[in-house]
Amino acid sequence: MNGLPYIEIQADDPERAIHFYSRLFGWTFEAAPEVPIPYWRLDTGTIRGGLLQRPAKSPGDECGTNAFVCSFQVDDINAMTDTILELGGRIALPKFAVPGVCWHAYFVDMEGNTFGIYQPDENAGPATDHD
Repeated sequence: MNGLPYIEIQADDPERAIHFYSRLFGWTFEAAPEVPIPYWRLDTGTIRGGLLQRPAKSPGDECGTNAFVCSFQVDDINAMTDTILELGGRIALPKFAVPGVCWHAYFVDMEGNTFGIYQPDENAGPATDHD
């Protein structure tokens, strides 16, 4: 029971966030009118979650996050980076090697949320950068 069973994404513009994550990862969202705040149920295919109207002001630019950051496994970190940028996201920390484990990078969506992606690669390292 110590796994990551549920995630929530906060958004100033929920429709924009739904568009971003459904296009980026293929996630599905369903309005939850029974919840007393604007809320959408999120299904990633492996993790359940939700998306809600941001209840408080988000940290400003050049500030660290004040929440847990989730990172999601992808097949091609370079292609996914291109898609994130095309959808309006921005790079928070460019791709770097976790030697012998993976390539990892952090991004910020249009709602100011930081998230990571990683591509497993036992050969990851400075000498094997595939850019």
